[in-house]
Amino acid sequence: MPNGVNKGAVTAFWGKVKVDEVGAESLGRLLVVYPWTQRFFESFGDLSTADAVFGNPKVKAHGKKVLDSFCEGLKQLDDLKGAFASLSELHCDKLHVDPENFKLLGNVLVVVLARRFGSEFTPELQANFQKVVTGVANALAHRYH
Repeated sequence: MPNGVNKGAVTAFWGKVKVDEVGAESLGRLLVVYPWTQRFFESFGDLSTADAVFGNPKVKAHGKKVLDSFCEGLKQLDDLKGAFASLSELHCDKLHVDPENFKLLGNVLVVVLARRFGSEFTPELQANFQKVVTGVANALAHRYH
């Protein structure tokens, strides 16, 4: 588990998250804010504008899939490398995703949580989630090292 994470606070808060909506918005924002990440999603069709990205059903579906995996990781905070070993292998060996993108997506997820939950997403919760998304990004990048 990442150092200093309040596991109870993270999991309790996560229970309020609508994974399909937050996943879609997080992946959508990643693709709009960091457009070079779109090269990994060429099969998704039109990603030429923010409206096209956010209206794209493949972006929505994959965003949910990404956060479903994140949910599984939250259940295994004590072994993130183990929890994400197969996804690390897939993204490294087959998809050749730049591991920096995992950090970007984690940061976007924190932004989306703050936007959606406002004052309920306290600075303390943000600090905990930042540690978790960093731990997940490091676990996903593990195969690269």
